Order: sequence, then structure tokens, then C-alpha cells
Amino acid sequence: MLGNLAAIDLGTNSCRLRIADSQGNLVFRNAETVKLGEGLYKNRRFSDAAVERAMKCLSQYAQNMIDYRVLRYRAVATASCRIADNGAKFVKMVDELCGVKLEIISAEEEAVLNLKGARLNANPKIPYLLVYDLGGGSTEITLATNEINPKVLYTISVPWGARNAAEAFDLIEYNPDNAVRLRAEIKKYTQDFLHNAEFLMYQNQCECIATSSTPLRLVSMVWNTEGYNKDRVDGMAAETRLIDAQIAKIQQMSYEELSQNQYIGENRAPIIVAATVIFKQIYDDLQIKTLTASLKGAQEAIIEDLVRQWRG
Repeated sequence: MLGNLAAIDLGTNSCRLRIADSQGNLVFRNAETVKLGEGLYKNRRFSDAAVERAMKCLSQYAQNMIDYRVLRYRAVATASCRIADNGAKFVKMVDELCGVKLEIISAEEEAVLNLKGARLNANPKIPYLLVYDLGGGSTEITLATNEINPKVLYTISVPWGARNAAEAFDLIEYNPDNAVRLRAEIKKYTQDFLHNAEFLMYQNQCECIATSSTPLRLVSMVWNTEGYNKDRVDGMAAETRLIDAQIAKIQQMSYEELSQNQYIGENRAPIIVAATVIFKQIYDDLQIKTLTASLKGAQEAIIEDLVRQWRG
């Protein structure tokens, strides 16, 4: 019996595990809200509580990989580990105590992995892709060709994601003045992207795909799926004018209402308002009229790479 393959993606807010067979077919998956980047903006270090949550999660994932006979895996860490002063120390602890070898990847590689995963939801007849991944500690925006081995035409990493922006701009609940400040920060990067990628030249031949929890939740709301159903809306599209209406609803809610909302919930409530500010600013500035929400991202790309290595 052939062993299985696994991908671990440790982000600023969530940690995800995907286990597949040697053909790439899903065997097991899990996602935990570990909030590794909680307090990181202020302290530039992972807190003891955040480290404890992440270690508990990764220990469980290590056991899952044993249980499912994983022979090859790749575990990547993104923005929070790039930022934290004790990021390297944390990675060493994970190796020693959990037996998981984490690799801190660059923003550029993070963008490419998300691009390759998101491409699985793309219309193959459209020649170009715009992919943006709104994480907890950064947001990557990438323009690329739509082919099996996509060529990146331009990519930029915005140093703001849902968690660090919520903390830095005090946007647990919507505050118009604080939102204006965050929008101005995001606009610096979208203007760079518009200019250096010459994006508007490609726009009419480009499919826009947004990965991460935020677009999946918003599209769930648009299509009234009666609760957050990431599998159901994976690959579904919505016009941004319809997403605007859902963002307006979110930004009018109190923290308690956000926590109790069937599309948001307690884990997402502290960061969803900041996420919507970032998300909308990007599609407004890039003049996107329709976007596709993608559950597929870095993990699927890692599994694809492992399958190719296995066969090669």
C-alpha cells in the first residue's frame, strides 16, 4: 500500500492540514483557528498563549499524519513567522516538540502557491488570472498567465491582513475614521499594482479569483447558503456590487451580532470587519466587477507538487 501525502499551511490566524493519497485525492483535512499572530502587531513576538495553541494544533497534525501513513509532506509558515522576532525560535520548537519541520516561505513563494491552487477554479479559456489572498498578516496580489505552469507577470505583498489590521486600526467593530486610515494604507499598494502590472490592460482577458475565508463567507452570504459552507461555494462567482451589500451589513453589526452571525461566528468576529475593508478596497481600486471565491490555495498546490515528485 502506497503512503499518503500531506500539506500543512500555518498562517497568522489559522492552521490547515490536508492529507491526500498518492494520486492527490483528498483523504483527510482539518483547519484550526490558532491565532498565532494575536498581539503580534504590537509586540513583534508570538505570545506564550499563541505558541501554546499552535503547538497543540501541530502536535495533533503530526499524529494525524502518523495515523494516515503519510510518507511525504511539506509544512509552510507564512507572514506571521516572517514578521515575529521569535519566529525562527518557534519553528525550532515545532521541530523538536512536534516533529514537524516547518519552512518559513517568502511572500513571493506564498503568492505562487496560492496562484497554483486558485488556478484549479479558473476557466481554462481565459488567458490571464488575478489572484488575491487575504491572510491574517498579509495580502498577496498576483497577475499571471492562466496555464499549467503559470508565468507570474507581477506580484505584490501588502503587509496588512485581517488580524494585524484589526489590531493596528482598532477595527473589531466598524469605525469610519479608522477604516479610512486602513483604506489609505491599502491604496498605496493597489496603486503600485495598477501602475507596475499595467493591470487595466489585462482586465478584460482576466479572471479574478480571491482565496481565503473572507471571499468564501461573503459569497455564501450573497447566495444565501444558510450558513458558511466553504465547500458549496468553492469556485462560485459573484458580482462585486452584490458583495458590497453584504459588506455593508457586516460593517453595521456590533461585535455580539458578528459573533452570533451564521456566516461569521466567534472565531472570525474579531477580524472580519478589517478583512472586509481590505477586501473591498482591493476590488474597488482594481475595478473588478466579478470575482470567484476559492477554497483552493497553497495546500492544493503543495499536494500537486508532492504528487509530481512522487511520480517523477
